[in-house]
Amino acid sequence: MKKLTLTLLLVCAVFLQFPAASFAADELRVLIWSEYMPDDYMDKFTKDTGIKSRVEFYESTEELVAKLQAGGVNQYDVVVPSDYIINTMIKLNLLQKLDHAKLPNLANLEEDFKNAAYDPGNVYTAPYQWGTVGMLYNKDILGQNYVASTSLFFDPAERKGPVVMIDSIREMLGIALKYMGKSVNTLDKEELKALAKMMIETKSSKYFAGFDVGTGGRSKVVAGTAIAALVYNGDALRAVADAPEKFAFANPREGGVIWADNMAVPAGAPHVDYAHTFINWVLDAKNGATLSNWTQYATPNKAAKAFITAGDLTNPAIYPRAETMKTLEFINDLGKNNRYYDELWTMIKTR
Repeated sequence: MKKLTLTLLLVCAVFLQFPAASFAADELRVLIWSEYMPDDYMDKFTKDTGIKSRVEFYESTEELVAKLQAGGVNQYDVVVPSDYIINTMIKLNLLQKLDHAKLPNLANLEEDFKNAAYDPGNVYTAPYQWGTVGMLYNKDILGQNYVASTSLFFDPAERKGPVVMIDSIREMLGIALKYMGKSVNTLDKEELKALAKMMIETKSSKYFAGFDVGTGGRSKVVAGTAIAALVYNGDALRAVADAPEKFAFANPREGGVIWADNMAVPAGAPHVDYAHTFINWVLDAKNGATLSNWTQYATPNKAAKAFITAGDLTNPAIYPRAETMKTLEFINDLGKNNRYYDELWTMIKTR
């Protein structure tokens, strides 16, 4: 659910201090995105396995990696990085290989998630949830039959009120590139120059209501201080569930970003056996379904689909239809070329 170059990751770590003494000795320690599991999920894990747990949260990929580099690599047992950052974390020696002998429930995965491009063969990771970044919007203002389009953000003639852009480098720039008809992974200098120009113009608009994380953008739409926000689909669907007559979520017609978050074990995890027990437990069909039924993100677990809420399985905001899937792109790790996007983002944020 979330991008950095090697240089930026190292810089982030300098400014963080990690409270190692705050942990108990014999417990599973999970570091995960906020609002990403039911409140009683870990209680059920403890009941099923006898393993106590402690969960901490982060709000961005940058925060996750910085915490690990500041000492967390030896403190946490399970982390949940997004697909595009995994190769960078491997290069930084932040992750260890999984022991497949301890993960029989890997067999439950959809075939696409058994050999994903970002981690072929699940050597370092096991998928947790997947989803998209799209538009949460106010139907009272935009209309009950509004067709979601990022022209609301980027076309001066189509702007109708305050909008929030997601505070995530590659996801935000990827959505802007899809609006331009370009790949989210382009390295074409002219395309990137045009992207920067469009983003800076958008940011200077009187309708720009700021960059925010997905939950923050959702809150602004619900509070009425924005008419639309770019957010993760699961975050958006909680607002829709509370007021379906007023709010809606859709992937924009121009296309957008698809992502997968994954469970991984830090290189120095103190409780490796606990970590594998937890990952295997999440990959159980019923436990996987419980997770997705609550988050309203799509499950990568084929066996879990038999227990998924029927309405969710047919909801295109959770499981996009085939024609929509064709418009969505995964973000690739561009290696040393990630710096082009980081430099562009810095320029946009400071203008």
